Amino acid sequence: TFDIRNLYTMLPQEEALNILIEFLNIHGYTKVKGIPLETIRLLASIVLKENVFVYGKKMYQQVLGGAMGSSFTLTLANIFMWKWQKELVRRQDMTCEYY
Repeated sequence: TFDIRNLYTMLPQEEALNILIEFLNIHGYTKVKGIPLETIRLLASIVLKENVFVYGKKMYQQVLGGAMGSSFTLTLANIFMWKWQKELVRRQDMTCEYY
């Protein structure tokens, strides 16, 4: 198992969005509940990129990762790690190295 610190707040946003669409495509989706994947990506982008918070009487916009505690961020992080794990297994298969 792996423990990745700050995964939710450190996800690269564009890469995570691309992986989300790749995941949906690989699993046979062209639409989700009638919503096209282009729209899904746009809505997911809004959730990630239009996230603001206040700290010390100043307003900040999150430019990396997603909001902690957000169910969408949790799902996106899991899909992001799906891609990472898939690539790790592919590399291990190529080198025939397992530990």
